[in-house]
Amino acid sequence: MRRHPPGPGRTVDGHVARKRYGQNFLADEHYVAKIVDAVGPRPGETIVEIGPGLGALTGALVARAGRIVAVEIDRDLAARLRERFGPDALDLRVADALAFDFASLGDRLRVVGNLPYNISSPLLFHLAGQASAIADLTVMLQKEVVARMTAAPSTPEYGRLTVMLQATFAVERLFVVPPGAFRPPPKVDSAVARLTPLREHAPAIDDRARFAAIVAAAFSQRRKTLRNALGERVDAAQYARAGVDPQRRGETLSIDEFVALANAGPGVIPRN
Repeated sequence: MRRHPPGPGRTVDGHVARKRYGQNFLADEHYVAKIVDAVGPRPGETIVEIGPGLGALTGALVARAGRIVAVEIDRDLAARLRERFGPDALDLRVADALAFDFASLGDRLRVVGNLPYNISSPLLFHLAGQASAIADLTVMLQKEVVARMTAAPSTPEYGRLTVMLQATFAVERLFVVPPGAFRPPPKVDSAVARLTPLREHAPAIDDRARFAAIVAAAFSQRRKTLRNALGERVDAAQYARAGVDPQRRGETLSIDEFVALANAGPGVIPRN
């Protein structure tokens, strides 16, 4: 399990934590048990752990599910995991989760992981792009990131991450994990969240690239009105069709309003 960058040369159970991977390791058995109970893995399910690290959560997942898949970028940690778990218990993929094709593992995947803060947003976007293969995600991140994931419009935490995730998943914060649960301890609290794909209940987005571009532009300068932030991407007729006042700021729009705004326009987005 990996988190925020430790000091240089910090060693945990004989492993020198690598700063570039942001390695901190979950070590508190109480919180390991809480995460596994939240997941509720069962034999026969495809459990996929991102960043198993030293294997604290891995062992508990294997005990409940019998066999899991894990994606680990650190080759030294991968070697340790292979020594501890045989192939009948752990299907280990040595790969970068940001580039990994999770859909290649099948469908109805139950994904679990302690996501490194420095790549948490792009990794969540990557997983959202493969939501059709996912049954649920149970992930641990910095508490402030989970606050952004679960935010409501017109709050300081509401932003691009909120809109893009909530257009794809139902997002729920489960519980907070204190720094002392990790070795070495990070300087911030963490939180565990569950994301469940909306599937047929997801808003109908005509052009996901256009939707993503409009959301990104709307939050690129939060204090700007939509008219100023979106520029030529949306014209007066499209605002009218969507029923959205161009004098509003992006942070005030609901998910459905962003979808309406994107669906009201052309499929091709003018370049700046």
